Amino acid sequence: MDLKNKVIWITGASSGIGEATTIELSKMDCKLIISSRNEQQLESVKKAAMHPKNIKILPLDLEQYETLEAITHKAIELFGHIDILINNGGISQRALAKDTLLKVDKKMMDVNYFGTVALSKALLPHFTERKSGQFVVVTSVVGKVATPVRSSYSASKHALHGFFDSLRAEVHKYNIVVTLIMPGYVRTRLSFNALVGNGELQNKMDVATDNGILPEVFAKKMIRAMSRKKREVVIGGLKETASIYLKRISPALLAKVVRKVNVT
Repeated sequence: MDLKNKVIWITGASSGIGEATTIELSKMDCKLIISSRNEQQLESVKKAAMHPKNIKILPLDLEQYETLEAITHKAIELFGHIDILINNGGISQRALAKDTLLKVDKKMMDVNYFGTVALSKALLPHFTERKSGQFVVVTSVVGKVATPVRSSYSASKHALHGFFDSLRAEVHKYNIVVTLIMPGYVRTRLSFNALVGNGELQNKMDVATDNGILPEVFAKKMIRAMSRKKREVVIGGLKETASIYLKRISPALLAKVVRKVNVT
């Protein structure tokens, strides 16, 4: 699929994967709507893009999911229609399950799951009416292979797989595509901004995340998968990719491996 002139809405666009994706898609002469809570940072991303005149800024907070239907109407009005929604916004968690307050579990689901689902449901009638559209959902390898100190984060990502796998079957007749993207370790500030057990920020980078692939590399691979309308793609290092296949082949062996995962 040629992405030139496509209208693409990206959440979590103020940094990391979302920022890199915005920069890369701008090179392809797409029309972009970029969203996050940080409007000032979105302005910086827009200025750094190749074609800033083709970029509209629309702040939103996924946790305030009751506001997303009205925001979606505004998004459609910006260019008259939307071709692709990239659900990238989200937060992470770093704490043992026994040390994680229920309010942190709830926040993970509110932002990562309910926010993403609410936004997608708000846009779904537009896609259905046009008999065209694509949902691209950035989940995680831990949405398939849960690892220590990420119980709430993993749960929210597993939930996304369940919802969007079901949605894919429902909307196929309307020519609507669902693409699930599973990142492994990507060198972003996701772990730095992850919540610890009491809800405060971790404020440090995980070693594995710091050694992850660059967001620019990830963005190019994700855009390639998106343009090919892939159903599900893993993008990461060898270990993360291998874990997905190991779960299918030998769940018992994977369980032993996961118990030895470095949690720092």
